[in-house]
Amino acid sequence: MPDWLQQIASDPEWEALLRVIVAGAVAVLVGIEREREGKPAGARTYGLVAMGAAIFTVTGIYGFGEGDPGSRIAAQIVTGIGFLGAGTIMHMRRRVVGLTTAAGLWVSAAVGMAIGSGLFILGIGAGIALFLLLQYFHPEWLVSVGLAKPEDVEGVQRDPDAESDVDDEDDEDDDVDATKPPVSA
Repeated sequence: MPDWLQQIASDPEWEALLRVIVAGAVAVLVGIEREREGKPAGARTYGLVAMGAAIFTVTGIYGFGEGDPGSRIAAQIVTGIGFLGAGTIMHMRRRVVGLTTAAGLWVSAAVGMAIGSGLFILGIGAGIALFLLLQYFHPEWLVSVGLAKPEDVEGVQRDPDAESDVDDEDDEDDDVDATKPPVSA
């Protein structure tokens, strides 16, 4: 191996960059699956989340050392991704939309943290598991193997006479145009 390549290989910053790139690549593969499903967060979002988490993680390790400062940075990644994930969740009438996207972004950040800390097998393995889960474990599959009831799966019509835990008495207030300022009484 040439001296210049050996020098690059022994530099922790190059290793850190490799970790960030691998984290991003693993998450992009998951994001491609999400885009194919028409979800709001796709390849770029998943890749950015994992790369960001990996950057924060390697910065914590190499910049501040292993221990308290590094663990504080890791804790803040979890908090920050929770905030980002919360922004993808929407409650619309009787449905909650975006929960899987938020959870996927959360796991994508964890993949980035694992790879960023040098746990390549854990990070790549978790990324593959995340991809498989999102790709193959749809609610309809749970019904087909008898693990869920058809009425519990989104998109299946429910019995209109069945009791509901949702208050439907005042549906007018639910239809608010968010582009107009609120009217004060």
